[in-house]
Amino acid sequence: MAKPKIGLIIGSTRPGRFADHPAEWIADIVRTRGDMDLEVLDLRDYPMPHFDESSSPAFKPSENEVAQRWQKKIDGLDGFIVTAAEYNRGPTGVLKNALDYAYKEWNRKPIAFVGYGGVGGARAIEQLRLNAIELQMAPIRSAVHIPFATYLEVVKEGKKLNDVGFLNDSAKGMLDQFAWWVNALKTAREAGA
Repeated sequence: MAKPKIGLIIGSTRPGRFADHPAEWIADIVRTRGDMDLEVLDLRDYPMPHFDESSSPAFKPSENEVAQRWQKKIDGLDGFIVTAAEYNRGPTGVLKNALDYAYKEWNRKPIAFVGYGGVGGARAIEQLRLNAIELQMAPIRSAVHIPFATYLEVVKEGKKLNDVGFLNDSAKGMLDQFAWWVNALKTAREAGA
C-alpha cells in the first residue's frame, strides 16, 4: 500500500498568526516519521467567501471556483491534521467555513488537532470534533494542546516548540493513533471502492 497522503490544514489566516509555529513543528515530526506523505494546506491559499452556496455540498456541487479547488484537494487526501486556534471559546471562522465548503470529500477519513490558545485550544477542538463527526469523519481522541504559557514563551522569548518535551510526547501519541486510523480507514475505503 502506498503511503497515505495527509493534509496539514493551517486553520488561521490572520497576519502575524501563531499557527505557523505549530504547523512547522508538527510537519517536521510527521516528515521525520516517514510513514505518511504530508502536504501543507494554508487556508490563505483558499480564500473562500463566507459560505453562501445555494445548497450544502452534500447535495449539490459548489459554484465557487475556489471552493471547487478546495474540494478537489480534500478529496485526494487520506486524513487531516489541523492547527486549531481558540478564539472566544471556539475555532476560527475561516476554519469552520473551510469545513462547511466540502462534505463527501471529508467522509470516512480521520482528523487530528494541534490546538493553542485558551486552555490549549481544547474548547475549539471539542467543537471541531463535533463538526467532524457530522462530516462523517473520525476525529481521534488524542490531540496536542499548546498551553497559553508556552504560546507566550514562543511569541515573546523565541522558544521553539520542539524544545518542549511534553508537546513532543503528545505529538508522538497523537500521530501514532492517527496513523493507525489513517491506515485502517484508507484500507476500508479502498476495499469498498
